[in-house]
Amino acid sequence: MRNRHGSAPPLSAPPRIEPAGPAHAAVLAAIHAESFPPAERWDEAAIGEQLGLPGTRALLAPTGGFVMWQQAADEAEVLTLAVLPALRRAGMGRALMDAAMRAMTAAGAVVLFLEVARNNQPARRLYATLGFVQVGERRRYYADGGDALVLRRDLPMATPHRSGA
Repeated sequence: MRNRHGSAPPLSAPPRIEPAGPAHAAVLAAIHAESFPPAERWDEAAIGEQLGLPGTRALLAPTGGFVMWQQAADEAEVLTLAVLPALRRAGMGRALMDAAMRAMTAAGAVVLFLEVARNNQPARRLYATLGFVQVGERRRYYADGGDALVLRRDLPMATPHRSGA
């Protein structure tokens, strides 16, 4: 049920988030299909292929969302963040991004990039609250001719794990 602002109620507890791999491609494709317009949807084959590439990782909230990113050395890029429409603005996207940024940091990333549609105000607000800033734009980036904004966020340096003395 949505409130008068069109938002879902806040999540009562943080969603369970787990790693996803090529075996999860069908589930991820189903979430993606419900989350994006037809021209922007990734099918099962595309998701499975992407997840098979070196440096690509994903986290899944089985209740209805996932984030996928690619990382090379100390730089990461969010490839997609998908949250079912009924769960938007309830904290699912933030929980997925927080978990992904922790995983990226642990793997040595120090900077994160992503593209977001200029007209996607809810996503732009989420990314702004997560500390992203605009560093560029890609004109006519999306299949519908829409522009993308390129956003960047510095990640904290991972603290080396020290064994007890």
